[in-house]
Amino acid sequence: MPPAGRDAAHKEWGFAEAVTHGDTIYLSGVVAGLWGDTTDQSVAYDRAFAQIADILKRAGSSWDDVIEMTTYHTDITTQLDPFVKVKSRYVTAPYPAWTAIDVDRLVPDKGLAEIRVIARKSK
Repeated sequence: MPPAGRDAAHKEWGFAEAVTHGDTIYLSGVVAGLWGDTTDQSVAYDRAFAQIADILKRAGSSWDDVIEMTTYHTDITTQLDPFVKVKSRYVTAPYPAWTAIDVDRLVPDKGLAEIRVIARKSK
């Protein structure tokens, strides 16, 4: 979701971008989409992964601390290869658990994939 829409959605729909409980951080899903003039899936995924990195940093964590990732794809067949290429720049060994699910659509429109992660606070 474009940045302006994220803050409005958090308030209007009543959800936090992340919640910390003990040393575990639960992130709400971040949607990678074709916003503005972007037609390249890789650009959309990179923006979403970078946004997650920023949320994790503000919560005292990083991609290195992610223990579980769930992704929801509107067309998993065509999206998985470009998604994995971008994911590989952010997620390194030891890898988190990962579940990828194909869905009919996402909110907002033009969403390709939604990425949800659970992490622990950095030591």
